[in-house]
This record gives sequence, C-alpha cells and structure tokens, in this order.
Amino acid sequence: MNKISSIPLSWLALAGSSVILAAHPVMWLVQSWISPAYGSYGYLYVLLIMGLAWVSLRSGRPTVGTGRTPVLALLFLAALIRLLGQMMAVNILSALALTVDVFALTLLLRLNLRPFALSPVWMAALFLFALPTEVVLQRTLGFPLQMISASLSCMMLKGVFPDVLCEGVRITLDQRDILVDLPCSGASGLLLALAFVVTQNAIMRPRWQTACLALLAVAGFAALGNSLRISLLAIGLVNDLNVMAEPLHSLIGLTTLCLTILPFALFYRPRSRNVQRAPINSGIVPKYASWPVGFACLGASLAIVSLSPDPVDVSGTVESPALPSQIHGFLAREVPLEPLEVAYFETYGGAAKKARFGPLGVNVVSTRAPLRHLHAPEICLRGLGYKVRFLGTRHEGTPSAYYQAIGPDGDIWRVAVSYVSQSGQVTPSVGEAIWLWLIGTGGTWSSVQRITPWTLDPGLTAELNAAALVAMDIQKNEGTDI
Repeated sequence: MNKISSIPLSWLALAGSSVILAAHPVMWLVQSWISPAYGSYGYLYVLLIMGLAWVSLRSGRPTVGTGRTPVLALLFLAALIRLLGQMMAVNILSALALTVDVFALTLLLRLNLRPFALSPVWMAALFLFALPTEVVLQRTLGFPLQMISASLSCMMLKGVFPDVLCEGVRITLDQRDILVDLPCSGASGLLLALAFVVTQNAIMRPRWQTACLALLAVAGFAALGNSLRISLLAIGLVNDLNVMAEPLHSLIGLTTLCLTILPFALFYRPRSRNVQRAPINSGIVPKYASWPVGFACLGASLAIVSLSPDPVDVSGTVESPALPSQIHGFLAREVPLEPLEVAYFETYGGAAKKARFGPLGVNVVSTRAPLRHLHAPEICLRGLGYKVRFLGTRHEGTPSAYYQAIGPDGDIWRVAVSYVSQSGQVTPSVGEAIWLWLIGTGGTWSSVQRITPWTLDPGLTAELNAAALVAMDIQKNEGTDI
C-alpha cells in the first residue's frame, strides 16, 4: 500500500471537482438545445469542436514539449465562474465555466502540439457559440444592431434611389414603409461570421494581433453584409417581388453571408509551424500536498453547488398591473396565473395579470428588471409548444409587433405586443425596451400582449386592439418614435 502514490488520488479528486462544477451547466446547456424557447443550434458547435479534436488526435503524436497543464489554476478559475453563476442565479454565466474545461481538455490531450495543432484559447472561444448566445445578443445589443443596420442600408439605398427617407429603424422607399425589425438586426449573421473566424483562429493559430484584428474586421463585414441583405429585400419589395417568401428570402441571406466571410476564406493564412510553443510547464500541485489539496477542491466544489442563489436581476417593487373592467363592451374575466408563474414572480419580483374580454385576451407583465422578465412572445409561446411566426411591426397608432401562434391543439391565434415604460415610452421591440432600460431610461417597463383568434374578423380584431390600448391609457409617444 505504501507504494501507492497520492498523485492519482489528487487526480481523481480534481476530476470529481470538475464534474461536480460542470454537471448543472451541462444539463442546462443541453436543455437550451432541446427547448424550442431558445431555438439554439449550439450542439452543432460542440460537434465541430469534437470533430476538430478527433482530427488532431488522429494526426499523430505530440511533436514538441512535455510540459504539464496547470489543472489547479484552471479548476480555480472554473470554480470562481461557477460560484458567481450560482450566487447570481444566471445559468449562462455558470455555463461559461465550461469554456475553461474545453481549454483544459485541449491542453491535457496536447492538441496544441500535434501535427494538426489546435489553439486551446480559440477552441475555448469556439465553445462560446454552443451557448444560446444569439438570444443574449439580441436582448442586450439587438436595438443598437438594428440602428446600425438601418443606417448602413439607408446609405446603400440612397446610392440607387434618390427619394429614400430614413428615420431610426424605419426606411421609406417608393412610399413603402420598410422596418428593420429585431430579427433583421443581423445578430445571427454576425455570430456565424465570428464563429467562422474563431474556427480559423483555432486551426491556424495566428498571432494575437492578427486574430483580434480579424474578429474586428469580420464584425464590420457582417454589418455591411446584413445591410446589403436588407437593401436587396427592400429593392425586391418595391419591385413587387415576394422576397419574404422561401426559398428566396433564405437564398438572399445565405448569399450575403457568403460574401461576408469570403475575404477571410480566401486571404486568411496560418503562421509558420516553427513558432509552435510548448505548454506552460507547471505542475498540478506539490507532491506532498496533492492529496489534501485535491480533496479540499472536492469539498469546495460541493459547497459551491450547494449555495442558495441570490439573483441580482430581481425586480424591485412594482404596482400590480391594472386592467380595465371592460373593453369594447366586453366585461373583464380574470384568468389566474399558473402555479409556476406565481412561484416565478415570487422569486424574481415583478407582477403579472391576465384577463379575457370576450374574444380578446390581455396579458400584462410589469417589472423593473426587463432582462429577467420581458421576452418576445415567440420565446414564451414556443416554450409552451406553440409554433410561432413573426408577422412584422406596425408603427401606425401604437407601435406593436404581431405574431401568428399555432397551439398544440391546432388552434391559431393572432398576438400583438407593445412594451410600455413608466415614463410613457412605447416600442414594439423588446430589444429597444431592454436597451433603453440599460441606459437608465423608463424605470418600470410593462409588456402588454393582446391575443385574439386568427379567424376573428380583422375589423373587430383591430377595434379590440385599439380599445384595449385606449382603456389602458397606452398611446404612441411621438418623442420616442424610433
């Protein structure tokens, strides 16, 4: 027994610590790939990472260096990230700890030293795209991306049409109102272009200056490519082409995306192999301390995942949304919240109310933490099993976004939503509502959804929508038109 080294025990303890820290983030990440609410295809990036790792392993034995991986330092970093995510109850923050695991595994497998070498840093960066990054990007920076895309599209169109009028995200061309909605922000194309360059960085291992400049350049190219896509769609619309229908709509998007990444595919070149470096020559822990340190890490990991969360994005006190007693002659019939919804608002603050007014359903959510509570209808409805299609945005009267929702039972609904601030700002975009809140505008924000059967007479639907907005004293604020 005295011949048994303590090093394997420390390895087992450290491996156990890593598994404990990663277990919940991995389950949440897999759920984000499965759940329609996220609409994430992150598993494709995991397959890409695994494919690159397999090619590297099959390329041959490591060619240089015998250094060790600083496992203890990486485990400490992962534990710190996991601690912050656990305490703040932010799942995506906890999942960021998995990027450290990818970095560590790349070093442990010595993929950076094989004939087909891979960069540990850029392999970890590639894993970021496995997270529901697009949802986060649209919610936090979606509105600025809309504004950038609309501005660039307007400049492109003015080179072809002299009578183009531009106002925020609205472009008027040939007396047609073209709106750069949140889905047109270019977030999806931007992430695809960035992922392409990050993959190149992982394989080609350029110098830091080159890699960072490439990322900045591809972000600019992605903005231009998205603006070109919007311009082509606008030109198609004014020429009475059905460019919003498939497959033409996707074909235009794929063409502009290919143009975005083409320069990087043609001109990005790897550096010479003779600059390859060995990994950091750092031991795990001193041999005499490896056993106690390993089990101390194991105990710390158990303590971290056992901590009670203390969410930072909890809404402050808000007044319960007030719904009118009648709308368009239909008396209110309050609809109770589901037990899960009640528990959610008790945990994270905010308030919600539901009511029916004849064929009209009204759902209102009020919060001082829009990042936690406000979502576009497709997020919530897809999570409930609905098939949701975005119909567009209208700025006439009260700005509203419109959706078609098909329930699991086949019933079809029309959903209209507006986001209203305490100070009277009204927007159809959850991205703009969150952005205005982030820059300190608006205070309390409310999501006001109006739901009617798809088969209801369009005239009556419009009357019910208008009556609901008037009854709740919601009207367009001309000073905040986008």
